[in-house]
Amino acid sequence: MALDLVTIPCLKDNYAYLLHDAAADETVLIDAPEAAPILAELKKRGWMLDAIWLTHHHWDHIDGVGPIVEATSAAVLGAAADAHRLPPLTRELSEGDTIQIGGELAHVIDVSGHTVGHIAFYLPTSGMAFTADSLMAAGCGRLFEGSPEMMFANLAKLRALPPETLICSGHEYTTSNLAFAITVDPENEALQARIARVAKARAEGRATVPSRLSGELATNPFLRADDAYIRATLGMPQATDAEVFTRLRAMKDKF
Repeated sequence: MALDLVTIPCLKDNYAYLLHDAAADETVLIDAPEAAPILAELKKRGWMLDAIWLTHHHWDHIDGVGPIVEATSAAVLGAAADAHRLPPLTRELSEGDTIQIGGELAHVIDVSGHTVGHIAFYLPTSGMAFTADSLMAAGCGRLFEGSPEMMFANLAKLRALPPETLICSGHEYTTSNLAFAITVDPENEALQARIARVAKARAEGRATVPSRLSGELATNPFLRADDAYIRATLGMPQATDAEVFTRLRAMKDKF
């Protein structure tokens, strides 16, 4: 039986996610930007929270942990590399570890770059990846701690997932990410169509995440450093893919 996925808007532009296995009656929360909307959603659905999986230490992903744990007694799982700046962890995780919701395994992937110690969770059976501020809809996270080379190498792990994978990222940044993408890939028809779809969704008050990896591969410039047209637009036809990615990230920082 497929897992139920609920996307919860939090704060100004964050998202948290609930995963629920009806057969096992188990529920997991991925990231906790604030407690109130998450606890309200749990109450509305009659779900008991078993665990919180944290992607990284930034306040807008962990500030709700304390009140949620107090209300639910949920276990808290997060990166061993980040344990010193995360809320108290029940279990510390590293790349290659697996964790579980009901009968389904989630694989822990190191996606350091936005922060050092950022992890993602990939559930191959359900075809979902919780990427927070690493791979984002039409973009990638700003590099607060890691190097461009680090982020590029770690995004390659996510790029290699099956194209139908649902990318559950951490923010409603899609409109601004697309506005940048079109400056470096202006003739991309898939990108032009996505811009129109996202504009319509936002005008109707709908979230633009999760997104499919197939759509990211077609329109997200940070996954397209090997694209000949983007390389030509940047005047970098002979550069390495990592060099192109580094230029793209620097341009986006100033956009």
